[in-house]
Order: sequence, then C-alpha cells, then structure tokens
Amino acid sequence: MTRTPTALVTGANRGLGQSIALALARSGHRVIAAHRPGSDISETLTRITDTGGDALSITLDLSDVTRLRLAAASLDDLLAQQWNTSHLDVLVNNAGIGVFGGVEAVTPEEFDEQIGTNLRGTFFLTQALLPLLDGDGHIINVSTSLTRHVSSATGLYAASKAAVETLSRSLAGELGPRGIRVNSVAPGPAATDFNGGAMRDSADMRTEIAKHTALGRVADPVEIGDAVSALASPQMRWVTGERLEVSGGAFL
Repeated sequence: MTRTPTALVTGANRGLGQSIALALARSGHRVIAAHRPGSDISETLTRITDTGGDALSITLDLSDVTRLRLAAASLDDLLAQQWNTSHLDVLVNNAGIGVFGGVEAVTPEEFDEQIGTNLRGTFFLTQALLPLLDGDGHIINVSTSLTRHVSSATGLYAASKAAVETLSRSLAGELGPRGIRVNSVAPGPAATDFNGGAMRDSADMRTEIAKHTALGRVADPVEIGDAVSALASPQMRWVTGERLEVSGGAFL
C-alpha cells in the first residue's frame, strides 16, 4: 500500500504559501497549513478540503524559539492522532516578511525583524522539526530571484534570502546522511498580496516588470506553487543542495 506523504507549509494562510499548500494537496500530499497567531487559515483549509484534500492547521510564531519547540512536540502528537504517522515528508519554509527601503532608511528594529523572521525563524523551525524529517524528508526554503538581480530598496530583504540560500546548501550536506534533502526555490515577480499587494494591485508595476521578463509577464501564484510541488515529487528525489529559480526569466 502506498503511503500518503505529509507536508507542512508555513505562511499558508495567503499568497505564495497558500498556493504552495494547494499545489501540494493537488499532488496528493496531506497538508499541515501553518500560520502566524491571529491570522485566518480558514480559506486555505476550505479550498483544500473542497477539492478532496486532507488538511490540518497549526499556529507558529517564528520569532519565539521556545514556542517553536513546543509546536514541534505538539505536531508529533497531532500527526500520530490524525494520520497515524510520525514522519513529515516535506517542510516548506515559506513564511517571511519584506522590509524595503534604502540603506539610510532602514532602522535597527526593521533589520532585526527582517533577519529574525526570514533567517532565524527558518533556521530554528527546521531545527525543531528535524526528528520528524529523518529518513526521506525534504526541506524546501523559499527565497527570491532578487538574490541574483538587483532592484531598488530591496537590499536587506535580498540579503536575508541570500542567507537562506546559503543555509540551504550547507544543510543539504549536513543532513544528507540522515536522508534529508534540502533545496531552495527562488520566485520572481508574482501578483500576490506580498508587500501590501503592491504588484498584484498595480497594473503599471506589472507592465514595467513584464518588460524585463523573458516570458513577458509576472507570475500567477499558482505557477510558483506548481514548481514547489514538482520539486517535492518523487521524480526529483535525487536533487539536493540546489536553487531553483521560478521567475519566467526575469532580468536575464
């Protein structure tokens, strides 16, 4: 009997996280939709279950390492009770924030928040969940195409994601003997609610970005979710330590 794989996606309540969760559900994964305290996960859960998928939700505060460890212990119990498993097949570290501004405008508090969420949160959630991933687990860290090309006022955000990519490669080597693969996915410009929905809501911004994209448009979030789902598939089981850019050829 084929075992049903289980995936956890952070920031699954909206944007790319929701698209990734839906794509993994379509590909046959049971999905744990993780979201920050106070956010509404109901739309994601409804969309998954309405199409015949199986989903649970948990709250995760990436800024609180102690709570992350407690959440990992609770997740172990939840997996056993709901799905009779103690294994997590896929962890998608998607949750993140964007602090945008020139070098003179960023405050120390904004710096700490950016690095604390995008790098520190990713690191310590991964650390907490490693026992569940041992033996055929896969970590996918969401980065950005901005680690390759330059855009105004994105330096701190890009730096935080470049650190995530470096972490991904290092962990691929460290965790490979434990049967854990680690890769990063770097989305390009996409029409989501990230950064207040700036690109989603501005036709002029999308038109300008499209001029610098080989395929002549910005991404639909569904396309990013599909790429993550493809990377998580058994057909990609021999891939680790890689960065997959999903940008439609932005700023080549």
